[in-house]
Amino acid sequence: MAENSTKNILRRQKLAPHKKLGQNFLVHRHTAERIVQLADIGKNDIVTEVGVGLGALTEPLAKAARKVIGIEADSGIIRMHREQKDLPENVDLRHQDILQTDFEQLAQESGGRITFVANLPYSISTPFLFRLFAQSHLIKSGVIMLQKEVALRLMAKPGTKEYGIPTVLLTSCADIKMLMQVKPEEFHPRPKVDSAVVRLRFSPIPKRVERLDKFCANTLRKVVNAAFGQRRKTLLNALAGGNFHRTKEQLGTTLLSCDISPSIRAERLEIQDFIRLANALEEHIHTID
Repeated sequence: MAENSTKNILRRQKLAPHKKLGQNFLVHRHTAERIVQLADIGKNDIVTEVGVGLGALTEPLAKAARKVIGIEADSGIIRMHREQKDLPENVDLRHQDILQTDFEQLAQESGGRITFVANLPYSISTPFLFRLFAQSHLIKSGVIMLQKEVALRLMAKPGTKEYGIPTVLLTSCADIKMLMQVKPEEFHPRPKVDSAVVRLRFSPIPKRVERLDKFCANTLRKVVNAAFGQRRKTLLNALAGGNFHRTKEQLGTTLLSCDISPSIRAERLEIQDFIRLANALEEHIHTID
């Protein structure tokens, strides 16, 4: 599907890329086929595609998998596919917002954990990644197109400016690997930034993740949000504004009990440090209860 072909389809169907939805349609078939190949889909797999668009990824996915559950938020695109009946028979097209989709139900329909393949609208990439963290127990893997900047954040190392909330949360539950980079000319309309395709593998549990201590996801997220919410401040001062129902002195004592200096900044901490701190604060909550 070349760029001119994509434009013609949109014009014929009286559709246009929604700026609000952040739509950038993949136009080169070989790129779509390469993404599906890298996703390593099996013939018996049920795959959930996020952002069906004009079907560039959907068709090769349908050839590779037993079934594709296609989630699409754009009512115009849903109408087009239903009128044209242009998607393969093993595609179950659904007019849904993935940020509102019931992952429990999706996992049941998938016969186990969910396998995602997605060319995400840039506007929802971060909230979608946070949903993956919150629902990680329901997910097998995700092969996802992101802004290259976001992809690099996911794989950032402590001490770098890219290291932040998405890095800590996603690497606490998944193994993350960049699969390929995609230039703006691969899309219509052309974005102003490069893109990247990454794989997040949640299950089977990566060895690095398996070695981490168990933790409460909600508490870890609260700690990480507070720590990076004011990343120029010391960790103690950042946490003091995080509504942990502890005095600043008590928070300082908790940090020291975790072998963490109160004067350090969030980007210097390893993932294990955040988990240890979250567990200590969680233990304090249960002590109060």
